[in-house]
Amino acid sequence: MSMSQPHISQRDLRMRSREIMDAVERGETFTVTRDGQEIGALVPLRRRRRFVSRSEFAAMSRNAPRVDVDAFRADQDAAFDSHLGDPFER
Repeated sequence: MSMSQPHISQRDLRMRSREIMDAVERGETFTVTRDGQEIGALVPLRRRRRFVSRSEFAAMSRNAPRVDVDAFRADQDAAFDSHLGDPFER
């Protein structure tokens, strides 16, 4: 566990659960202890954003590698056997 995380005892967690969970929701992380021993961590969940603005997408796309469409298609053709035949043919 990271030493920079605040430590909270199991008892504190039980007594101050709402306050601590609100802090976790705001992005804070805690190391939970029992009898002075680290036993776990409370960490906020990483939430995926569903929306990316046009300007953010454009900024991310500027650093994306260029795709050679002809080479991409040749790779697809090489990986896929287009002459499979009829699977029901006997």
